[in-house]
Amino acid sequence: MAILNFAHHYYAYPVTHNPITTSTEFPILSLGKATTELMYKKLTLYSIVIPVYCEEYHLKLVLETIEQEISSLHSCYEIILIDDGSTDNTWDVIREISVYHADIKALRFSRNFGKDYALYAGLETAKGEVVIVMDGDLQHPPQLIPKMLKVWSKSNVDIVEAVKVSRGKESFLGKLRANLFYAILNRLSGYNLRGASDYKLLDRRVVDAWLRIGERNLFFRGMTAWLGFRSVQISFEVPNRVGGKSQWSILQLVKIALTGITSFSSLPLHFVTLSGLTFLVFSFVLGFQSLFLKFTGQSVSGFTTVILLLLIIGSLLMLSLGMIGIYIARIYEEVKRRPRYVVLEKIEKTHTDVKNTY
Repeated sequence: MAILNFAHHYYAYPVTHNPITTSTEFPILSLGKATTELMYKKLTLYSIVIPVYCEEYHLKLVLETIEQEISSLHSCYEIILIDDGSTDNTWDVIREISVYHADIKALRFSRNFGKDYALYAGLETAKGEVVIVMDGDLQHPPQLIPKMLKVWSKSNVDIVEAVKVSRGKESFLGKLRANLFYAILNRLSGYNLRGASDYKLLDRRVVDAWLRIGERNLFFRGMTAWLGFRSVQISFEVPNRVGGKSQWSILQLVKIALTGITSFSSLPLHFVTLSGLTFLVFSFVLGFQSLFLKFTGQSVSGFTTVILLLLIIGSLLMLSLGMIGIYIARIYEEVKRRPRYVVLEKIEKTHTDVKNTY
């Protein structure tokens, strides 16, 4: 009886895929007085993708909270953890948890490749008809999962986005950096990502389209918006982190900002052209003035002017070359065609491998 209770709780039934529909067939065990009848019921398989990095102290609490919310849905789910090269004991905690949970899959990267690459790996691994992407620190409240699934099932949408009403207890400089980045990105690319987060529900066809994107420089939020599928937004207040502190450094945030801007707009390159045209007009005006003063016999005391012009033009040239170099670097990274990530270890247990704790 203990084994049946465990099986019922974790939906530990064999799975078959129907080639005609996108749903998955899960056999339901029906016990009678004399016979045991096996019949199939079509249920939706949900995949929850969680990238983690140095989350050893609170990962168990996070997973318990998530499972409390999704276990009430009486459906089938899988949780996919992507360890993005943690330097602590996060992988040992994942391995310990997976011993008793058949619904958990996990990948461990050989090093820290970045959150967007961890999300890509999670989307590649996910088998569900619906994929929910969220963080592993409870700043993406699991209480929203039932609401997101309800909106998806009742509405004719492909993406349900959780949008931040506020950024929680973030420093003033952090909020200023985020607002400045999204304002620039909106101006350059036309995509308004203000308040956007990585907390999203994606329909299977959105996931398939996302995986067909061949780029190596990934920006999850921007690429999801670029796909153009029908979406709806639900708002949430960002709670405090359940433990630890943010692992994002200033350098990493700058790198993400550059990736986001250069991946979705070539307008900075046009600024170089516009600046060149502006200085060309300015040079004609200044040249005409210099010739006029020369031919009229007036002395030109332009030493300061020459120095300032040299400094301005030199700075503009260096900035222009730097901007062009950023785009060339992106091209260089794309043409190398290196793998987006390298997996060091993998956990993908079958239900027969799971220990019974009841």
